Amino acid sequence: MSRVDEALAKSLSAETTELIPYLSYLLQDLWELGSTPEDMIYLLSRNIQVSEATRILDLACGKGAVSIKLAKTFGCKIKGIDIMPEFIEYARNKSIEFGVDSLCEFMVEDINQSIETEHGYDIVILGAVGHVLGNQEETLTKLSKVIKSDGYVLLDDGYAMSIPFSNYLTKKQWIETINKTGYQFIDERLVNELDFSEMLEFQIISITKRVNELKIVYPSYAELFDQYLESQMAECDELENDVEGVTLLLRKL
Repeated sequence: MSRVDEALAKSLSAETTELIPYLSYLLQDLWELGSTPEDMIYLLSRNIQVSEATRILDLACGKGAVSIKLAKTFGCKIKGIDIMPEFIEYARNKSIEFGVDSLCEFMVEDINQSIETEHGYDIVILGAVGHVLGNQEETLTKLSKVIKSDGYVLLDDGYAMSIPFSNYLTKKQWIETINKTGYQFIDERLVNELDFSEMLEFQIISITKRVNELKIVYPSYAELFDQYLESQMAECDELENDVEGVTLLLRKL
């Protein structure tokens, strides 16, 4: 089991690397994988002058929904990086469909490598990928390497509703971590509960459909697919009842 495979499975909430060959099929109906582009557009529009000269790095970009919609809205250049070749191919095709292929560059790479080689960006985005780069403190410290002084981080995560809770921090703990790692809290966008519930419901319906299809083709892996579905349902339940989804905008001091 390679570190790259482990990072991939973790980023897509798969409990085992055995699922990797099937993840693209399981998630084929979902373009926005976790992050909501509109929330990020809202935060940028309110707080930053984004122009054609703005350089943005979208780490773990998935199928490129955030990158493409930001490029379409602001006319800025964005580099998206994801470990899934199928996702990157999808993102490239979508950028052509949206007419922003000249603004968007997509590449396949483990973002743990990317943070060591990518530098000088105005904004870095990390959307809903859990602890692929480490815990919250480690993640913010690593992200600071790729942005300029006074650069910004857009982070899709959540506030725990109680202490302690899973891998999430309360808002107070988040503020403490932000200050400790050399950032300034600029703004936040809490999820719309109704929209979020509808999105989670669609996600489960879509994955359930694909799980059932795979079980017919690969019956010996039925238990593996069912476990993945159960883990997705448990995660959605956690997000809906115990965590308040939030997109954070931070500035590097």
